[in-house]
Amino acid sequence: MAEFKIGDKVNFLSTVGGGKVTKIIDSRMVMVEVEDGFEIPTLNTDLVLDYRSMPAPSKQQQTVDKVQKEVQAKQLLDQQQAEDARKGGLRRFAKEAEKEGVYMAFVPHEQQWLLTGPLDVVLVNHTPYEMLYTFTIKEEDKFTNVDFGQIDKYEKIVIETVSRDDLEYWLNGVVQAVFTTETSDSVLLPLNAPFALRTGRFLKEGSYVPSGVLGEKSVMICLSDLVALRHGDGDFTKIMKEGIGSHAAAKTLVKQEAPIDKHKTAPGEAVVDLHIGELVDNILGLSSHDMFKIQTDYFKRMLDSAIASDYNKVTFIHGVGNGVLKNAIIEELKNYHDTENRMASIAKFGVGAVDVLIAEKGK
Repeated sequence: MAEFKIGDKVNFLSTVGGGKVTKIIDSRMVMVEVEDGFEIPTLNTDLVLDYRSMPAPSKQQQTVDKVQKEVQAKQLLDQQQAEDARKGGLRRFAKEAEKEGVYMAFVPHEQQWLLTGPLDVVLVNHTPYEMLYTFTIKEEDKFTNVDFGQIDKYEKIVIETVSRDDLEYWLNGVVQAVFTTETSDSVLLPLNAPFALRTGRFLKEGSYVPSGVLGEKSVMICLSDLVALRHGDGDFTKIMKEGIGSHAAAKTLVKQEAPIDKHKTAPGEAVVDLHIGELVDNILGLSSHDMFKIQTDYFKRMLDSAIASDYNKVTFIHGVGNGVLKNAIIEELKNYHDTENRMASIAKFGVGAVDVLIAEKGK
């Protein structure tokens, strides 16, 4: 309901004409003096201000209003440009493109010096669906939402650029998302993907691998592939009745086999035989240097996988030989700050194996 004050010039809504407010009767009614000098009690709802009688703004005020509008317009433009700069398309048809799904990645700015300089924390929507997301990090016993928004299909967004000193605050959290598209043969389940990474993983160059869709080396984590988010028959009602929800997608993700799992011997433990005959089917044509590189590369790959998969101990069988492989393993372990090594059980492996003990998170 409009409020009037004494002296306001008003027009009547229900009839032609108007006048000037001379008295406020109550919150609903005022006294209006018309041209003939008569005063008429009138409901506020039957009146409107006569804007033609109001003084035009001064040139100074007009200039101030114009500048304010220009500043606001520039702020909006800068905000939109900053938001657009965070986003970018994916190299979805790259030769080594990852399978469709949702990923998060830590991308070093210095691609030649992977262990120094800032990193971009990137959320990747490698699906044919628009994604509405929230990105939350865990700080002790509370969760803090650091970003939310929308990512188009086959698009990435930089959540934040972080220094190496602040990296540890970004290694534990949750990404949640829902997916939408105009038409589709199926409905995607919501994503609820907790993540927890070790700081030591970022201290090894071997952890930074080329990404097909990003075109850069990064530490990249699959939060969920598209298959885990998509139900097969498209009957969403049936899915909900059977109690299949975001937890099902999470369980599917957890069950994905890591490379180290093929060597698993007990919960949190594995034995990896590095004898060249166990790693390749045919050694014809391979030089000693070739075989040594295959063995050391496989060692680093399995150790990185074990660390990422929360294993506690991996026994590497290097054999006796001339000690070159054993020495290379011991030297490489100096780059892994969350590990210790010792001679493996002589009763089980003789003198040709080493135990690598991996520290638990938080220790």
